[in-house]
Amino acid sequence: MKKKFYSKENLHFLMYDVHHTEALFEYDYFSAHDQSSVDLFLDATEDVSATHLLPIFTEMDRNEPQLVDGRIRVHPKMKEILGIMGEGGWISSSASESVGGSQLPVTVMMMSSFIMGCANYSVTAFPYLTMGAAHLIESFASEKQKQNYLPKMFSGAWQGTMALTEPGAGSSLSDLATTATPTNDEYYLIKGHKIFISCGDHDAVENVVHLMLARIEGAPLGTKGISMFIVPRARINEDDTLVANDVLTGGVFHKMGYKGAPIAHLIMGEKGDCRGYLVGEANKGLSYMFQMMNEARISVGLHATSISTAAYYAALQYTRERSQGRPITEKNPENPQVPIINHADVRRMLLFQKSFIEASLSLQIQCCIYEDLKRVTVGAEQEKNYYLLEILTPIAKSYPAETSILSTSQAVQCLGGYGYTTDFTVEQYFRETRIHAIHEGTTAIHGMDLLGRKIMLGGGKAVQYLMQEVMGEIEEAKKYESLKENALV
Repeated sequence: MKKKFYSKENLHFLMYDVHHTEALFEYDYFSAHDQSSVDLFLDATEDVSATHLLPIFTEMDRNEPQLVDGRIRVHPKMKEILGIMGEGGWISSSASESVGGSQLPVTVMMMSSFIMGCANYSVTAFPYLTMGAAHLIESFASEKQKQNYLPKMFSGAWQGTMALTEPGAGSSLSDLATTATPTNDEYYLIKGHKIFISCGDHDAVENVVHLMLARIEGAPLGTKGISMFIVPRARINEDDTLVANDVLTGGVFHKMGYKGAPIAHLIMGEKGDCRGYLVGEANKGLSYMFQMMNEARISVGLHATSISTAAYYAALQYTRERSQGRPITEKNPENPQVPIINHADVRRMLLFQKSFIEASLSLQIQCCIYEDLKRVTVGAEQEKNYYLLEILTPIAKSYPAETSILSTSQAVQCLGGYGYTTDFTVEQYFRETRIHAIHEGTTAIHGMDLLGRKIMLGGGKAVQYLMQEVMGEIEEAKKYESLKENALV
């Protein structure tokens, strides 16, 4: 039986019947696309996911990356997959046409990422980290920097990362210690350590391009003195050849789950020759990085949902095939056993998972639509989309991340003792999803962000816009007899 890892029907229902994603194509910026072309893109994503990503899901877990002779070795199929991602246009899908992208709505790109995440989250991290880093370069870098890096990144030949975390400055970026010393040339000399850098080094690409935060000597203390630099593993010579850039891989972290994507410890400037190239203006690096961080926060919630989705369909298939016990009213042991999906508690656990993944995916789509509308609207409408996205981002990251732990646990429970073994994939899904409550800011940090910043944003405008949306939906529900009793007064 072909393994089902997500529901195309449910995805289309949420995209078109609930959120009317097709309305985005009416804007000039997205007018090169329509529902038919988008569906073809998503179908191609499903095909690639089923053909290339899903078959190595368990292999990547059992044979995790290793540091060998200063380079992290990853699954041998990753180079081929990244080539496919580049050639097929996935990495450049949401980039603007002016830099060689397809200018797809973020909503469509993220739903493509969702499908891949259902098949193999570890693989998904590679191309979409590159996409996020490339978007930073597109948005804030010089024309020369765009020409130097974007084509190779879009092709899948070069990996992109964001390098923030340090041994003494995890979530507390104001304590960042990596330094950037000015020179008489167009580069700075970078020195420091970065840890937990996803896809920070691996042998499936020719080069790794880090979008790295560092403090220029003499800059203000705290977050106001942080700048962003392009720090490649290998820098580009004048003749377009590559030369080592004094970026060393000090180690690879071995994780609980999500093992296929390497997490590196990087050491910059041990030989005093690590060159970094300033992106945009000095001391504005954190504001630039927040673009990628906010995109990544939505992505974290989305991929928690994708892992839970895959776990749900694995549990659903098992419970339909596994026979054990009889209806509670059946006392005759000679009668055949029934599939366990007929038992009330199994159905309860499946319903919990299904309710969560569908509601969570709907929330992610709504946030993505706000992101797209923020780009193409102006004035009061743009302001509204901005504030709604801001207030929902910590929720869209944290709720799926936390609930996915419960959801995948219920998938394990559906299989009983078998669920706790490596003979079935649900235990891997349970381990894979645990990182999301930590990735891109812990749940507590996002709670503080929501209450300490987002609630008061714009003098309370974000809350006002959200309540307008909620009350508008309640009023709409009152028009339907079947919903009246559930609509709040």
